[in-house]
Amino acid sequence: MLFRLRVILLLVLVLGALFSLRQPAHAIPAFARKYSLPCSACHEAWPKLNDFGIAFRDRGYQLGNEKDSPIWQNPSYWPITMRITPQWHRESSSNQVVDTVPGNPALGQTFQNATTHGFDFGGVDIWAAGTLYKDISFSLLPSSDSSGSFHFENAFVRFDNLFRTRWVNVKFGKFELDNLVSEKRMLFLSNNGGFYQVYHYTPFREAQFRASGPSIVQFGDAFGIGDNQLGVELSGHSENSYTRYSVALLSSNEGNPGLPNRTYDGWASFNQGFQVGKLGVQRLGGFAYFGQRPTFFNTSLGSPVLGQGLGSKSFYRAGLTGLFYIKKLDFSTVFVHGWDNVFLGTGTAANASLPVGARGPSWNGGFVETHFTYSPQLVFVQRNEIVRMSRQVFSADPRDLGDVDAFSFGLRYYPFMSSRAGLALHTEYSFVRSYKSASPLPTSTSPFGPDLRASSVFVGLDFAF
Repeated sequence: MLFRLRVILLLVLVLGALFSLRQPAHAIPAFARKYSLPCSACHEAWPKLNDFGIAFRDRGYQLGNEKDSPIWQNPSYWPITMRITPQWHRESSSNQVVDTVPGNPALGQTFQNATTHGFDFGGVDIWAAGTLYKDISFSLLPSSDSSGSFHFENAFVRFDNLFRTRWVNVKFGKFELDNLVSEKRMLFLSNNGGFYQVYHYTPFREAQFRASGPSIVQFGDAFGIGDNQLGVELSGHSENSYTRYSVALLSSNEGNPGLPNRTYDGWASFNQGFQVGKLGVQRLGGFAYFGQRPTFFNTSLGSPVLGQGLGSKSFYRAGLTGLFYIKKLDFSTVFVHGWDNVFLGTGTAANASLPVGARGPSWNGGFVETHFTYSPQLVFVQRNEIVRMSRQVFSADPRDLGDVDAFSFGLRYYPFMSSRAGLALHTEYSFVRSYKSASPLPTSTSPFGPDLRASSVFVGLDFAF
């Protein structure tokens, strides 16, 4: 394992040294074509926004000049960006239960590591955004998985500067929660590194109940802070977007279409930026997400009636965020505290008795993500992330059951970026350890297996047009 890590790290460093000798990048698609701006105007490293990019987004994709109007169209302007990533990747997972003799389960089972690798491609994003009219902006993002199955990642209209003040803006539709550290603009792409563990964490016992069958119907959709949600948002910001707030009322269906639940969730966030000498703008923020999920449904002839959820119980997530800059280094920091009601944590219907000794699970987690911008073309990235249970569902459970350690590192190199298209070479290694989370052997008397270790090696071409 140590030898493999050294080889991967050497490959990353060699690629970085070679690619840093090329010429600097210039611009990005879509908005760059409309406003004739370089990529560095809005991005530190595409897709990560800088201060100007944050302010441009907050103003509803407007600069305050004649080009804001959709009536103004340069013949070279194409208002849609398409993004996809051809790739080679390797996935490995430890402690998978397999038959000792293939094809003959009667002879027993054992643990074995599973590894696959090969050429592949990710899904495609087809993104359109801009203004419908002065102070009315929009975003539409149909997105598919690698099989071509489409869904709408976001689809919203935003009314900007209501009552002639930037402090009142209303967004309606499906959108990303206004969080200082965005999962949608992260610089990681692999299966294990391409999302934030703390944004999507579910306690081990609760995940077991979800996977057992009936609880999937009871709980509805799993929840993740990083996922886009359906609802209405009120937000505001200062002229330079150093001060920002957001409150939102959301359907409790994890951004999926339809009306499976009759409850609503709430979101609130605030962040403040401040200038620190030559270091630039530093930002601090906080957020809270609170909601309910049904624990059982009305039935018809024994089958659940969707949209008739009953016995709703509460959960919440609260956290602190920060963005800090030291010359070419920047740090994204996140802390999250989570709690689920005991009925949710045990997959128990609210009209039934709880298991003896059951408690509402709670946990804490966080990460530090580091970006070193060697040049406008070359960015090194790294992240360390942990999740620790502070209270298990059952006091007899191991203290570290379901705890997570994760780290990722890699680089993104941009050989060119024009107002028509952009290309990034992305290399990455990610590793995740989930304590006592592997499935136990069928002959085991323990309900818990060994630690589950998973890793990803990723080399791809991330391009947008």
